[in-house]
Formats: sequence, structure tokens, C-alpha cells
Amino acid sequence: MVAEGVYVYAVLRAGTVVPSGSRGVGSPPALVRRITQGRLDAVVSDAPPQLRARRRDLLAHQDLLMRLAEEGPVLPMRFGTVAPDEATVLTQLAAAESQHVATLDQLAGRIEINVKALPAQDALPALVAEEASVRRLREAARRNPGYEASLRLGEAIAAALSRRAAAAGQRILRELTPGAGAVAAGPEVPGCALNMSFLVDHGDADSFLARARRLAEAHRDHVELRLAGPLPCYSFVSSEAARPVPVGGE
Repeated sequence: MVAEGVYVYAVLRAGTVVPSGSRGVGSPPALVRRITQGRLDAVVSDAPPQLRARRRDLLAHQDLLMRLAEEGPVLPMRFGTVAPDEATVLTQLAAAESQHVATLDQLAGRIEINVKALPAQDALPALVAEEASVRRLREAARRNPGYEASLRLGEAIAAALSRRAAAAGQRILRELTPGAGAVAAGPEVPGCALNMSFLVDHGDADSFLARARRLAEAHRDHVELRLAGPLPCYSFVSSEAARPVPVGGE
């Protein structure tokens, strides 16, 4: 994809400080700037002539959003959001001003924490001890080893691991939800029993993460929890608000 135009990182309340010397995507990293429309600012830079989802640029995009979030609420754009020119960005800001202001008010003082629950792959002893059907299949495979017996045992183990992870994930979700201002389901991830994001007050982030880690330890025979955060609040911004702007109307 060839990207020429204006790269858009975020929408902020008008007047929010953009850290001096902030840099964005590209090589060399582009100098970011702020453009204003009514009650809103957009943080933008010149788009690099060839934009790819390189690790360097992904990290630059994420790092800038986190730095901006230290100054106030941020409506984050997805990586690769490019407009033909500044006038297009300003027009969109004017059209969605009320919606964006309301979203920024909701996100003020909050961050996102993502929780993924995966089957606990190192919990086979606990699985065998607790699942009678798996024990029977394992004993049968030992008595009469062979491809079919091994296949049935493997399928039973995989199914039990997934079922146990899903049940534990739901228990953890119920425990964590009261500590969040909002909860949003993420996209399905292969092999993942649960993918949820939590909108958490900034001051509560450490205690929320500590609680999640305690729950992970308590359910370690059933599930592996992967925690990510603090993050920009992608999951609590409407897809319309954060959609990429195609270059040249493509």
C-alpha cells in the first residue's frame, strides 16, 4: 500500500498538550503536529510514502498514543489511518464533533486492560485427576496402544482443556467486571477461550492487574491468563469513529 497524505494518530480535546518533539511513523520518524476544529484536536503527521505494518512503526504509533494519554483522554486511531489532506480530517472532526466529545468524556481518566484466557497447557496432571473420561481413555491407550487410541485420547484432552479454560474464563470475567467502568468483547482469537477488554480508572489499574494475577494463579490448573495494559482505549471507541480514512477515496 502506498500512503501519501496525512497520517492520523488520535483525536483529543482541543488544547491538550502534545509532548514537544513527538515523533510518529516512518523512517526517519515523522514530526507530529496538532490541527484544531472546534472543540477537538487531531494529532497528525505527514504520511510516509510507503506504509507497512512494520514493528518499528507499530511501536511508534502505540508509544505516541500512550504519551498522549498521559495528558488527557485520547480517541485512538487504528494503525494505518490516513487521510488525503488536513482539510479532510477537519471536515470529519466537524461532522462528528459531538460524538467525539462525548466519547472523550467517557474515556477521561481511564485506560484499557485486555485479558485473554487460554487453555492451561501445563496442567495435564490436574486434568487427569479431575476428568474421569480422560483417565479412562488414558488407561485404555496404555492397555491397547495404537493410533486410534492415541487419537481419541488427544481429542479428549484438547476438548477438556478448552472446556475448562472457558469455564474458568467466565468465572474470572465475573470477578473482574465489577472493577471496570465498562467491558467489551474482543475478536475471536484461535485457541483463546476468552478475549475481553476492561475500561479501568487510571488510579485503579495496578489493583485491577494485581487482582487479575491472583485469579490467574488461583485458576492456573484450568487457564492461562495473558494480561495487556495499560493500553489506549481502542475497544471503547466506536468502529466508525476509529475507521481508517482511505487515501484518495480508494
